[in-house]
Amino acid sequence: MGDIIVQALFNIFEWENILAIVLGVAFGLFIGSMPGLSVTMGVALMLPLTFGLPPTSGILLLVGVYCAGTYAGSISAILINNPGTIGSATTAADGFNLSKQGRAYYALNIAIYASVAGSLFSGIVLFLFAPSIANFALRFGPPEYFMLAMFGLTVVTMVSGKYLLNGLVMACLGMLIATIGLDPIEGTYRFTFNIDYLLSGIDIVPAVVGLFAVAEIFNQMEQGAKPISSDTEIKKEKFSLKNMFPFKKTIFKSSIIGVIVGIIPGTGGVIGSALSYNEAKRTSKNPESYGKGNPEGVAASESGNNGVTGATLIPMMTLGIPGDAPTAVLLGALMVQGLSPGPDLFSTNGIIAYSVITGFILVTIIMFIEAKLAIKLFAKVINIPPYFLWPIVLVLCLIGTYAVDNNMSSVVVTLFFGILGYILPKYNYPIIPILLGIVLGPIAETSLMQSLVISNGSFLIFLTRPISIVFAVLIVLSIIFSILGILRSKKIQEN
Repeated sequence: MGDIIVQALFNIFEWENILAIVLGVAFGLFIGSMPGLSVTMGVALMLPLTFGLPPTSGILLLVGVYCAGTYAGSISAILINNPGTIGSATTAADGFNLSKQGRAYYALNIAIYASVAGSLFSGIVLFLFAPSIANFALRFGPPEYFMLAMFGLTVVTMVSGKYLLNGLVMACLGMLIATIGLDPIEGTYRFTFNIDYLLSGIDIVPAVVGLFAVAEIFNQMEQGAKPISSDTEIKKEKFSLKNMFPFKKTIFKSSIIGVIVGIIPGTGGVIGSALSYNEAKRTSKNPESYGKGNPEGVAASESGNNGVTGATLIPMMTLGIPGDAPTAVLLGALMVQGLSPGPDLFSTNGIIAYSVITGFILVTIIMFIEAKLAIKLFAKVINIPPYFLWPIVLVLCLIGTYAVDNNMSSVVVTLFFGILGYILPKYNYPIIPILLGIVLGPIAETSLMQSLVISNGSFLIFLTRPISIVFAVLIVLSIIFSILGILRSKKIQEN
């Protein structure tokens, strides 16, 4: 084993592998920061380029796109309130408010350091514990997935603040939207209204772009051509590692949460970031500041989001089960290269497997260097006159959503969600719960039906399995802490 790891270390420092990582990271930064262009799309676009490359170079190229794209979603989330990736949705809540306060450069740096910390932690766990962690993931059946989804939905109680009931209504709306299309068990039509486009349900990309980006454009149009930030000397703001010390506990906890979420197939960065944000807010001394420009919220969201990336490779490489959509493309890339994902990958192609694992850590380091070099260019976005910026962003949003399936119906859906995201907050209905409902709804529904089939209709199956019981306890505790937080806030206001 030691000889294989040493050979893998020498292997990743060959010039073609370094070049593949550098190019992959650069492309990932571009894709992730562009509204409407998903990380999955970026990895898929680069897949054909790997056909003629050696296996290690080809896979590391795609890993670079995956990691950098996941981080880069925070760039547009912070600068223009448009999450470049779904997992950066919670980043926008505090990041964009920091940008409006003239602290965009500060928020961008927090996102970089937190993302790198989460990614490095995830990569180390991948290197040390891949086989054993994958065995733990095998214990997740339908009941565990259902309770995980329910626990994810309790985040609604935290992101809704004092408007808890409104947040629950929005989560239910999101879950209702998620039922559009074919029933996953019986195959019956639901809310399709004889529209062929709706048979496959509502794609998450148009929903996210509409709720966050298009809605923000509408808000900016209403306010007039005002600059995003009043700070014109943003490039002179100093930032170093010591600025991250106040957030070290939050980043560590969020990275752990991200890893745990990432090793469970089918979850992804959106759940990792949401749970991390929820935990940071729950334990904060000033929970009411979250969503108003608290830098700790950015750190929690990004470290949790990027903590997922390395962990998703664990079930993909050891079990042949993709952790999320981008790793599904990576799984295809492995097979194209003639590699069989699973336990045999480490015994028959150990050098390649460990080259990818150690290369992941190198990808994170190069991502940090490239992101730091480009941050001044990213920060200059806020100096673009709004009457130029917002039409460009709107066009990019609509092009990006059209490119998802080359269908104009996706553009219509984007505009529909843009209207929802513009109107609902004016009546104190938060937007993030809708997104959580859309993402977690299908997981909860499918897992619930499968669990009831297994148990012959008995709901006791959720309280007789150890992992399900743990999630049930966490759900109860999350709700209790949320209620206590609301009562504490009311008491402070009364005093």
